[in-house]
Amino acid sequence: MTFPFNVITGKTIHSIIQGATQECVDRVRDAYLAHEEKQSVNPDSYFLRFPERPRDRIIALPAYLGGTTNVSGIKWIASYPDNVAKGFPRASAVLLLNDYETGYPFACLESSIISAARTAGSAVLAAEWLNGRRRQVRRLGIVGNGLIARYIYTFLMELGWEVDEVLLHDLVPSEAERFARESCRPTRHGVIRCEKELETVVHSSDLLVLATVAGAPYIRDPALLAHNPIVLNISLRDLAPELLLASHNIVDDVEHVMKANTSPHLAEQLSGGRGFVTGTLAQLILGRCQVDRSRPIIFSPFGLGVLDLAVGKWVYDVAVARDEHVAVNDFFWELTR
Repeated sequence: MTFPFNVITGKTIHSIIQGATQECVDRVRDAYLAHEEKQSVNPDSYFLRFPERPRDRIIALPAYLGGTTNVSGIKWIASYPDNVAKGFPRASAVLLLNDYETGYPFACLESSIISAARTAGSAVLAAEWLNGRRRQVRRLGIVGNGLIARYIYTFLMELGWEVDEVLLHDLVPSEAERFARESCRPTRHGVIRCEKELETVVHSSDLLVLATVAGAPYIRDPALLAHNPIVLNISLRDLAPELLLASHNIVDDVEHVMKANTSPHLAEQLSGGRGFVTGTLAQLILGRCQVDRSRPIIFSPFGLGVLDLAVGKWVYDVAVARDEHVAVNDFFWELTR
């Protein structure tokens, strides 16, 4: 008996995802719905930390996704914020996929792109449902102008969102300028502006994307959200807990997001419970909860391993069908019991 093992490179993964943005989002949606219906196993993430490097970590996300995907696996993703100052992305990752019947791994995929794509897919899916199924906003604000922000913006554009103005803010002003120059699409907007003041972006945006490496809340003034925006709280730790307690809150998974001092976790500690959570994104899609614009709407996704499996298995199938995989012959050698 043989057990094939294939490697899918970042170049191939980028090509597949960039050519099929809507399908990527659909895979994310289906994974959320399967997870809601208990067709998955998604244990807690495990954080490997280093005493002498408190900002750095490597995270293991094991999961199983049933339904039509029926695959298990694990993402191993390193987050080293100081990489940004060195000129390359903060995160690097691999994804291993395991056969459900035998448990044997059958693929290794470069996964920083998969991770960024599933995060973007989650963000734009939430944006559409929180915005009443409309792909249109007057002003989009993006705080933190790195790779994740670029993927979210690209997904919005590829899915046909109409955005009149784009406001950009980064602690490193040159990063915002680079984003405006290299990532934004001028023909799609009337205005693209880099803002030095964070407050200007937050209180002016109808759709606000938070994609930073912040370790603790720094957005605290309730007046900044008085216009009841939609906030994609991707980096999870930017918002003071008091702001969440005054908002509608949609999460990906209640248990998962209430840990590691995320803003929802801090809100739970402050309020003594989880009653401030309106529901999950899957519940919103299924009509089991509702939001309105009487308060800010905040989407806080912890990031589920099942999403990596959903996007990774889809990418794997496409790559193999196109013969764009790298077969590693004899990867498993001792196969005689």
